[in-house]
Amino acid sequence: MPVTFDNLDDWLQHLEQAHPVGIDMGLDRINRVKQALDLKIEALVFTVGGTNGKGSTCALLESILLAASYKVGCHTSPHFLKFNERARIQGEMVSDEQLLEHFRVVEQARVSLADAPTLTYFEFTTLAIMHLFSKAGLDAVILEVGLGGRLDAVNIIDPDCAIVTSIDLDHMGYLGDTREKIAFEKAGIFRSNCPAVCGDPVPPQSLIDHANQIGADLWLMGRDYNFQGDKQQWGWAGRSKRFSGLGYPALRGANQLLNASAVIAALMAVRDRLPVGAQEIRNGMAWVELPGRFQVLPGQPTIILDVAHNPHASAALAQNLENMAYHPYTIAVFGAMSDKDIAGVLKPMLDKIDFWYFCDLPTARADSAESLAKQLKALGFKEGKDSGIETFESPEKAYQAALKKAGEGDRITVFGSFYTVAGVLAYRNAKAH
Repeated sequence: MPVTFDNLDDWLQHLEQAHPVGIDMGLDRINRVKQALDLKIEALVFTVGGTNGKGSTCALLESILLAASYKVGCHTSPHFLKFNERARIQGEMVSDEQLLEHFRVVEQARVSLADAPTLTYFEFTTLAIMHLFSKAGLDAVILEVGLGGRLDAVNIIDPDCAIVTSIDLDHMGYLGDTREKIAFEKAGIFRSNCPAVCGDPVPPQSLIDHANQIGADLWLMGRDYNFQGDKQQWGWAGRSKRFSGLGYPALRGANQLLNASAVIAALMAVRDRLPVGAQEIRNGMAWVELPGRFQVLPGQPTIILDVAHNPHASAALAQNLENMAYHPYTIAVFGAMSDKDIAGVLKPMLDKIDFWYFCDLPTARADSAESLAKQLKALGFKEGKDSGIETFESPEKAYQAALKKAGEGDRITVFGSFYTVAGVLAYRNAKAH
C-alpha cells in the first residue's frame, strides 16, 4: 500500500526514515521507479556538477534563460529554510500542493513494483521534482547534482548539456581521495555527442580522458573559451562567438567570472535550440540572486553569509574578505560536518578572523563546537586581548553573542555548513516578524 500524507512536513519526515541510510550511491533503485513512472523530460536539460560553484552556476543559467523569456525549471539542493527552495519554476518556489501531487505519483509508482525498493530522501524528492517539471511545459530544466555525478540521482536523466564547475577534495569517503578520482565521478554526467563544459581552469586528466572516450563535445576553459576583464566590465570569447562590454554578475566573489564564463559556454553550445543574445546575458547577470554565497547583508555591523565548507571554498571566502573595506574586528560564526577537512577549511581564514564563535549543529553528522575549537588551537591560533574562541550549542546562540560583541564598524562572517547559515537565517527571519 502506498503511504500518503496531507502535508509536506509529514512527507519529508517520513522520507528521512524511509531508507536505511541517508546517502546510498547507485542508480538501480531509482531507475526502477523512474521506469514505472515513464518519466521523460522533453525540455532541454542542463545538469550542473562540481565541488564549488554549482549553486551560482545554476542561478546564473536560470537568470539568463528567464531574461530570454524561456520557461525554466530549476532543481537545486540543499535548502536553507524551506524544502520548496529546491524546486523553482519561472524563478518562483513551487507550492506545497504542487509537490504533494507529485510525491503521491512517485509513491504509487514505487509500490507498484514487485519487491518495491526504498528510496533515500534525495532520490524520492528528486524524482518528484523531475516528474513535476516533466508535466510543466518547460523550455529548459536545470538540475544540480547532489553529490559526485556518476551515481547521483539526477544522473538518471540524460542532459543535453553538462557543466562541471570545479574539482576539489570533498566527500572523499564517497568519491575518492584524489582530484583525478573525484573528476572521474563528476565527469559521469557527460554524455556522448553532447556538449560537456568544464569551468575548472586546471581540469584533471581523468575528466578529459572520460569525455574523449565517450565522444562528448568537451569545452575547456582556456582552450575552447576564455574571458578577460578590467574593473568596469569583462568580455567572453569562445568558438566562433564573442561578447564584450559585459557587466559583472550581481553575485559577489572572486570565482564568479569562472562560473559565468562556463554558463555562457554552455548557452553557446546549445544556441541552435535555445538562442540567447548579448542583452539577455547582460540582464540575467544583473538580476541574478543567490542566498548564502558570499551574501553581504545590508546594515551595521556588516554580516556575511557563506556556505564555504571545504578548503577551496574557504580560500575563496578568505580572498573575498581580503578585498572588502577595512573592519577593525572580524568575528566568525562557524559550524561544520565532522567528515570535512576542518583544518583545510580553517587555515585560509586564520589571519582573517579575530574572534571565533564555534557552534554545535542539529545533526549527528556535525562536529562539536569543542572539537572545532581544539582543531583551531592545534593550527596555532592564540587567544589574547584582541582575539578569542568561544563555543555555543547552536548557530543562533553563537550569532546572538557575535552581535553583542561586534562594534558598528566590525563584521561577522557566518560560514561553514548549510546548517550554520540556515540557523542564522531562521533566527533573523523570526526576529524580523
